[in-house]
Amino acid sequence: MTASATRAAWTIVGLLWVVALINYLDRQLVVTMPGPIKADLNLGDEKFGLLSSVFLWIYGFCSPIAGYVADRIGKRRVILSSLLIWSAATFASGLVTTFGGMLAARAALGVSEAFYMPAAVALIVDYHRGPTRSRATGLHLSGVYAGSVIGGLGGFLAEAFGWRNVFLMIGGIGVAYAVVLAALFPAPPENGYTATQEDVVIDTQGRPAFLSLLSSRGFLLLLAMNMLDGAAYWPVRNWLAEFFRGELGVSSAWAGVYGPMAFNGAAFVGMLIASNLSDWWAVRTPRARALVPAIGFMMAAPCLVLMGAVDEIPIVLSCVFVAGMSQGFLDANLMPAACTVVDLRHRATAYGLLNFAGTTAGGAMTYIGGYLKEQQVPFGALFQLAGGMIFLAAVLLVFVRPIVAKPAEV
Repeated sequence: MTASATRAAWTIVGLLWVVALINYLDRQLVVTMPGPIKADLNLGDEKFGLLSSVFLWIYGFCSPIAGYVADRIGKRRVILSSLLIWSAATFASGLVTTFGGMLAARAALGVSEAFYMPAAVALIVDYHRGPTRSRATGLHLSGVYAGSVIGGLGGFLAEAFGWRNVFLMIGGIGVAYAVVLAALFPAPPENGYTATQEDVVIDTQGRPAFLSLLSSRGFLLLLAMNMLDGAAYWPVRNWLAEFFRGELGVSSAWAGVYGPMAFNGAAFVGMLIASNLSDWWAVRTPRARALVPAIGFMMAAPCLVLMGAVDEIPIVLSCVFVAGMSQGFLDANLMPAACTVVDLRHRATAYGLLNFAGTTAGGAMTYIGGYLKEQQVPFGALFQLAGGMIFLAAVLLVFVRPIVAKPAEV
C-alpha cells in the first residue's frame, strides 16, 4: 500500500469515527432519559420499551436492503445520505408532543441509520486489508462506544437543558457534519490495494448476493451468533439505566452513567484489546477473527447470570464492565470474521444481514423485557437469560471455519 493510500485509509476511519459517534449518540439518547420522556409523553414501561423496539425492528429489516444498495450504488453516497436524514429525524424527536409522534421519529431514525453501518464497515475493510483490518474496524466502532458513553450523560443534559433541547442540539450537529463530510471524503483509490488470503471471490457462479451468502455455512453460523448477541445485549443496554434507577435506587442522572455509559466504556476497552490481539493472531490463523470474540463471550456469560442475581452495585458494575468488554471483542471482529466466509463483492450485504439478525432479535427482547417488567418480573431475570444466549453465541463462533479460496484480484 502506498503512502497516499495509507493516508486515505486512515482518513476514512477518522472521518467515519465521528459519524459512528453521532449514529449511536442519536439512538442512545432515548434510553438514557427515561424519566423526563416518560413523564412528558405519559408513557409506561411497555410503551417506552416500544420506542427502542420499533427502532431496532425497522433498523433490522432495512439493513439487508441497505447493504445490498451500498454494494450496488456506492458506499460514499449511501453514508452521506444516511447521516443527513437520521440527523433530521433526531431534530424532529425534540419537537414531537405525543407518543405517536415520537414513535414515527424513531421509525425514521431506524430506516436512515440502517443504511450507514453496512456501507461504512464495508468501505473500511476495502481500504484495510490484512494486518490493520481489525484495528481499523475497531477504531471506527470506538466511535460507537464514544457516542454511547456521551449518550449516557443524557440524564444530566436533560436536567440541565430539557430533553427536547438535547435532541434539537444533537440533530443540528449531525446535519452540519454531513456538509463537512461531503467536502472532506477522500477520492476512491485509483489502483486498488494488494489482496490477501482474507479477500476472496467465493461465488464463481454469479449467484445473487443473498443466495450466495445463505449458502455459506460459516456465514450462517455468524448470522445465528449475531441474533443471539442482539437478543442478549440490546435489552441489556436498553434497560440498564432503568434497572439501576428502578430496582437499585440510583438517581436518574447517575443511572445513565452506571448503565449505558459503563457498558459502552467497557466495550471501548474491549475493542482496544481485541483488535490488536486479533490482527496479531490472524497472521497465524484466520480463525482468530471468530475465536477472539468467542473468548470474550465465555468470560461474559457467567457475569450476566451473576448480574441478575445480586443487588450490590459494585458487583453489578463489575459484571456490566465484563459484559461490555465482550461486546467490544465482537464489534472489532464481526466484519473481519465475515470477510473470511463471504465473497468480497457481497460484504455490505452480509453486514446488513448480520444487522438484521441482531437488531430484530434485540428489538423483540427489549419489548419483552418491558412487558415482563409490567408483570412484576425483574430485569435481573432478563439479564440471566442473556447470559445463556451469550454462552451459546460463543459456541457457534468456535465452529466458524474460514473458507480457503484463491485470493481475489483487486
